[in-house]
Amino acid sequence: MKAVEVFDFIIYWAIIIIPFSILIAPGAAFTFIGLMTFFFLLKKVIKRQRLFADSVLNLPFFILLAVALLSFKNSINYADSFHGIAKMVLSGFIFLIAAEEIKTKKHIQLIFISIVCGAGLASIDAIWQLRFGADFIQHRELKYAIGLTRATASFPNANVFGVYISAIAPMVVGMSLFYFKKQLKAFMLAVSALVTFGVVSTFSRGTGLGFFLAVIIASIVKRNKVIIASLVILIILSPFIVPQKIKDWVKSIHYNPVVFMLNEDRISIYRNSLNMIKHHPVIGVGVNTFCRNYLTYKLPEPEGAKSADHMYAHNNFLEMAGELGLVGLCVFLWFLFRLFKQAVKNYKLIRDGFLKTICLCTAAGIISFLVNGMTETSLYYSRVSMIFWYLIGLSLAFKKFTNVRETAN
Repeated sequence: MKAVEVFDFIIYWAIIIIPFSILIAPGAAFTFIGLMTFFFLLKKVIKRQRLFADSVLNLPFFILLAVALLSFKNSINYADSFHGIAKMVLSGFIFLIAAEEIKTKKHIQLIFISIVCGAGLASIDAIWQLRFGADFIQHRELKYAIGLTRATASFPNANVFGVYISAIAPMVVGMSLFYFKKQLKAFMLAVSALVTFGVVSTFSRGTGLGFFLAVIIASIVKRNKVIIASLVILIILSPFIVPQKIKDWVKSIHYNPVVFMLNEDRISIYRNSLNMIKHHPVIGVGVNTFCRNYLTYKLPEPEGAKSADHMYAHNNFLEMAGELGLVGLCVFLWFLFRLFKQAVKNYKLIRDGFLKTICLCTAAGIISFLVNGMTETSLYYSRVSMIFWYLIGLSLAFKKFTNVRETAN
């Protein structure tokens, strides 16, 4: 049917454009996600097919959704909780549609180009912002912390920019290190240097740690001793090459590694989050109501470590445990376990060099997002959470290419 062919065309290109559109504006990203979802559903109705294909993540995701619905029992604001359910459903559509509709190597190559363009343009935008004081996409001004200028690119703040760039930078850098050769490798290494600068320009510790661990894990899997040794040397030298303002700040906090990674206000937020979990350990305070409940469970805070009355947890796992309880957190951890178990299986079985390497780099990007999420509530920032679900869909799609022989690019 011609209508279905048109729907497939729209879905195909929407999937390609989504990772790039996240950089431009949330409206642009949601437009392409909306187009992908609408025409996917329309196609399913016309062809009278079941809504979603089977995947290892269907069951844990739908159980997580069920726990979120159960958490309504403790919700203090049903409107917020309904909005939270809507966001979860949209997240499910993103990864389940991507997993089903990404079917060819060519499609993945075009997706990778989109990711490279997004990471590259974001980094160029950050450089422009550092030079002229405002980015050229959204005209956002620089942010400052301890006397350092922090690039935000087109995002609301440096940490949100860090969530986006840290999720896709491992894919760009990993492919340039482990797959491309000759002239294309030289070009991709130049892009990787640009993107790495984008990561550094955020001065986000979670972003840097996530990116570093993602690259070193990929290097270990690839058994590249040169890169592993280089990264270890970089860590050893880092205390000597960081800006002087960071050295002065680290000295002022008496070289405390916990305060260095979290800041004192985050430590207070985590304490308050644990207090919330303590009072509602099973199904939480209600999906999408963490901020509304925060003041209720706020404990006395020391001077210099005070937090606002309405806060995110600044940690994905604490936020999820607060809203959905330990039951919800355990289901999410099960979701992640099945995701990475399938990713490892796919990597072992894929024979095509490009697909095998990008399969690894996609998993590395997800790891980077999750590590960054130890200090950020990245799953709850609608502007960038979609990149996490998108990468999950891409990761699941690699199952179609297991035991497929090398094909031409």
